[in-house]
Amino acid sequence: MLRIGYDRREGALSVALSLAFLAICAAWFFELVLGYIPCKLCLWQRWPYYLGIPLIVLGLVSHAREDGAGLRRPLAALVALTFAASLALGVYHSGVEWGFWAGPADCGGRIFSGPANVMDFAKQLETARAVSCTSAPWRFLGLSFAGWNAVISLALMLLGLRATANRM
Repeated sequence: MLRIGYDRREGALSVALSLAFLAICAAWFFELVLGYIPCKLCLWQRWPYYLGIPLIVLGLVSHAREDGAGLRRPLAALVALTFAASLALGVYHSGVEWGFWAGPADCGGRIFSGPANVMDFAKQLETARAVSCTSAPWRFLGLSFAGWNAVISLALMLLGLRATANRM
């Protein structure tokens, strides 16, 4: 049976879904349309979104179903935990970019996709660009992609926590 109505917990999850979806779409837009090649840490920072978005959807569905009310709080807590991990990754990557600590020794982005033959491989090697985790290719208001991911992840974590609250 579906429950009709609205409360703030559902609103927090709805806002979280919109924000998470926009954030991952922005990452893909910067990569696929604007040509920014993600480094290893950038790609790692996408995984919480790939896990968090389905968790948010499940939370919304369980919230709408009367028999799923018991799942809402654990799912919202998992959303908060997922984006807490995303926040940690964003802070870590930002620290690497600012030189506060070292990043992974093997940090580089996608250089090229698998070649079909040796000639394709040689051609791809001529245009390959390795991407370092230590330099931010873009900044807005002083924050890099990693910094903005940390800010957005903090907001998503707080929205997940809000959705776990008993009283709103």
